[in-house]
Amino acid sequence: MFKFLRRTKPEEPLIENDEALEASSEVASTQNDPQKILARLEWTVIKRLDGQLQGDYRTLFRGSGMELADLREYLPHDDVRHIDWNVTARMQDPYVREHQEDRDMTAWFVMDLSGSVGRSEQLQSKRHLATTLVAVLARILTRRGNPVGAMLFASSPQKADVVIPARTGKRHVLHLMDRIAKSVAPDKGEETHLGPMLLQAQASIKKRSTVFVISDFISQPGWEGALSQLARRHEVIAVRLRDPIEMNLQNMGLVVVQDAETGEQLLIDANDRGFRDRFAALAKEREEYLLGCLTRSGVDCLELQTDEPLDEAILQFIQLRKRRGQWATGSASANAHREMHRPSGVH
Repeated sequence: MFKFLRRTKPEEPLIENDEALEASSEVASTQNDPQKILARLEWTVIKRLDGQLQGDYRTLFRGSGMELADLREYLPHDDVRHIDWNVTARMQDPYVREHQEDRDMTAWFVMDLSGSVGRSEQLQSKRHLATTLVAVLARILTRRGNPVGAMLFASSPQKADVVIPARTGKRHVLHLMDRIAKSVAPDKGEETHLGPMLLQAQASIKKRSTVFVISDFISQPGWEGALSQLARRHEVIAVRLRDPIEMNLQNMGLVVVQDAETGEQLLIDANDRGFRDRFAALAKEREEYLLGCLTRSGVDCLELQTDEPLDEAILQFIQLRKRRGQWATGSASANAHREMHRPSGVH
């Protein structure tokens, strides 16, 4: 049902003069040029986030089960949360725990670029949102010398279309953005199934990492086991991409919608109260299933919505993780997920 909510694209208006054509080409060029996109993000999002995060970015990128690498004496710039109070009491001087990831922290982006994410007529689409998130997080990480890699699934969930090895540097971030832009789902592809994607990620990512699973989670069921396996080895953060229409169907009358993955079309009456009630019930059921999978797997969820600012969502997510501690699993993850985003019309 939810993947049908991609309205058919309206006819393009005619461009009547050379000036309009030139302006249109300039806008399109800016939207498709990774270097221009990243330059804009540096000023509008990355700079602000970098200033507000400072040392707190580790709250986003590192979670439970870190390997202890060393104990050393406390220094003035150290975060007091890393003090080992037992050792401090024995030694009569403050000592901090130093983890392996503090020295070489790797992040991977496992991206679902299937039809329901990968094609949209809207400028601020789920795909655009996912690309922006990856650019922002990759730049923040690589600035600190931490490598980032990506696995892109567009044509099939069975095998990644592109695997980009983890590296550092601005040039690598631009390369990553370019490969994402070129990974386009076919007009009639396979239905999304997150299970095979997560299993391939588990098999491919050898070193313990922070893994961002980026998807709208409109998937065939049965992927919970694969998520749990991945989370046992890595710090996993689910990034859920949402479009408001998927949560709250508006009165739009008779509308022809198209399945973004198979191309199948369907005529619906959005003014029908009974239809909207059934839609709301399905939305609630899907929400509860997703929440249950994340809770049982001990995975936190960063909710991103196409009509809301990206930086605010990231900062809110970090504050939630800080308030309940870095080592968040089980019911704490569920409470944070509920607090972060309660879908419209679902109580």
